[in-house]
Amino acid sequence: MPKTVQASDSWQDDADSFKAQPLSREQAQALLLAKPGVSVFRVVALQALVGAVVAATAYGIAGRSAALSALYGCVVVMLPAALFAGGMRAWLVNLQPAFALFGFAFGELLKIALTVVLLLLAPRLLPGLNWPAMLIGLVATLQVYWIALLLRGKRSGPATKR
Repeated sequence: MPKTVQASDSWQDDADSFKAQPLSREQAQALLLAKPGVSVFRVVALQALVGAVVAATAYGIAGRSAALSALYGCVVVMLPAALFAGGMRAWLVNLQPAFALFGFAFGELLKIALTVVLLLLAPRLLPGLNWPAMLIGLVATLQVYWIALLLRGKRSGPATKR
């Protein structure tokens, strides 16, 4: 006789029985101090710094055209990120959560569209475009997001003294 296997409701497991307790004010403040956020404007400033370093390096290696191309690659990442950050600060503060989520998604879509448009305009805006230099500038600037995550929590000034 074949065994009958009873179907289980995998979405209803023991984890559902756990009820999370809300944090107290002191616990929430301690959590925020332990895991501080990353300022988006700090990330954009760090992207500008990385772009300048890559452009200076490209200038030393391949000249003015490579430096401008690398700097343009930085701008392709940095300009949409800066506009997105400014837009989010202006839009999200005043919107209800459901509309804020839509605003975030729409802002991301605009950011991607602007990035694509800037990439498509590159050959027209830079007559002597050096594609490898531009792509190196673009990729190096994109890596700043990882650097910002690594630097998260490293505060400077009197707040670091315990």
